[in-house]
Amino acid sequence: MADVSNILNYRRLTDLVSLSGQPTEDQLVDLQAAGVSHVVNLGPHSNDGALADEAGSVAALGINYIYIPVDFDNPIDANFSEFCDALDRLEGERVHVHCIYNARVTAFFYRLSKTDEELSQSEVFAMMDGIWRPGGV
Repeated sequence: MADVSNILNYRRLTDLVSLSGQPTEDQLVDLQAAGVSHVVNLGPHSNDGALADEAGSVAALGINYIYIPVDFDNPIDANFSEFCDALDRLEGERVHVHCIYNARVTAFFYRLSKTDEELSQSEVFAMMDGIWRPGGV
């Protein structure tokens, strides 16, 4: 299996769900080799560091792509609802969720952990360590 732990701020949430900052083109190949069948991107394509055509790159690898652009300074409930709906649809699938730095993603998973009994709030909060603490975002 490919090593995907070198992706920026990579974290493994469950056996089937991983999260990170923006993967490179080569790292998308590694995600595909690791069995990821769906990529959910919360980072707007206009952000610095975003790939020129992530949707095309992911599709070329046979991976399904879901794009939910979340404004970092103004995330809205509709973004979170779309994120939750996507995760519900993908239950049982190998999914990788990312944004540019893994700040939006960890914040959304932390919010989800407050209502989802299958997610440990303390474990999700610990994943945010190094991303949201001083010196991170």
